[in-house]
Amino acid sequence: MLMRLVLSAHLSSTTSLPWTHAAISWELDNVLMPSPRIWPQIRVLTESMFKRLRKWVVTRFFGHSRQRARLVSKDGRCNIEFGNVEAQSRFIFFVDIWTTVLDLKWRYKMTIFITAFLGSWFFFGLLWYAVAYIHKDLPEFHPSPNHTPCVENINGLTSAFLFSLETQVTIGYGFRCVTEQCATAIFLLIFQSILGVVVNSFMCGAILAKISRPKKRAKTITFSKNAVISKRGGKLCLLIRVANLRKSLLIGSHIYGKLLKTTVTPEGETIILDQININFVVDAGNENLFFISPLTIYHVIDHNSPFFHMAAETLIQQDFELVVFLDGTVESTSATCQVRTSYVPEEVLWGYRFAPIVSKTKEGKYRVDFHNFSKTVEVETPHCAMCLYNEKDARARMKRGYDNPNFILSEVNETDDTKM
Repeated sequence: MLMRLVLSAHLSSTTSLPWTHAAISWELDNVLMPSPRIWPQIRVLTESMFKRLRKWVVTRFFGHSRQRARLVSKDGRCNIEFGNVEAQSRFIFFVDIWTTVLDLKWRYKMTIFITAFLGSWFFFGLLWYAVAYIHKDLPEFHPSPNHTPCVENINGLTSAFLFSLETQVTIGYGFRCVTEQCATAIFLLIFQSILGVVVNSFMCGAILAKISRPKKRAKTITFSKNAVISKRGGKLCLLIRVANLRKSLLIGSHIYGKLLKTTVTPEGETIILDQININFVVDAGNENLFFISPLTIYHVIDHNSPFFHMAAETLIQQDFELVVFLDGTVESTSATCQVRTSYVPEEVLWGYRFAPIVSKTKEGKYRVDFHNFSKTVEVETPHCAMCLYNEKDARARMKRGYDNPNFILSEVNETDDTKM
């Protein structure tokens, strides 16, 4: 009743239409007290609204916390952190300076590249200025007209820096040059030339090696977004699709997987990230893949598979991470590369298969449609591997007959006891 009074007063004060109290009362009666026939529709609408609201709240406030932690991201990066590393162990990274520089990010690498050249130029510029200062070649010492300097035309720190730059990068404009007056300048010239070649070779080689690393080739190998579980060849299999986006092949490709999960040993030890081998095959085997078109690799879920005791209803409740590796040799550079990806239980679809992706055109060419690369189609699939094998055993027993040696067939003579 209070709601009716409030809505009535609000409509009367805010609207300019000629509402009467009778009309307002009739409208409120239909809104606030609907007929019994539309109550089920209102109930369904209310339940749908609350479901959407609850889903939005869970996704908005608890979605990030419910995400599973990954060791390997979808693009192959390892999510691991090393803590409490001793200072002596960190010094080993500087001993292997070549690998350390190659593993640096581009912003740090370019900072080192620029700093190495500018630092060496300025350092040797200070040495050339010191030589000129000691030999009193600078104008502030007012040398005599017949004075022969160690380096011609060095008048200050700026000209010494320019001479250092010209020496190390072998420009040689011809305006500044070393004379035979002092051996110190000749020795410094030789030392800077040799060290400049070393710095130039190291830094340019690091940039070239960074650009040509096979890690970039791995970016053109892609896996399907989801893994699927369905029947293949009469067996329950876990299937993953992988594609090579370049026409150049990967030579000697080998594919395999690791199942990462937390296990407890019989001794009571908890092992985090325990690794279990997962064998993946294609119809032609898992060695030396002919990787010219997208391939569907599969793992047979048999008695030896860690997925054997999982079911469609319990799969989402499992805590594991399936990491898939593809190793191969780049055809153009002969460098080996590795491609990685991972799947968590939410990304394994039970009862689906991949949509067809390869077709043949009228011109006789084979066409790969990457629009269907990760597209899946729902198919009829047993809800667990044990059910599939039990069903096969039952069918096999029905087709076979069994002899019972204790069974004896006895003949019974029929007699007619009725007499007329």
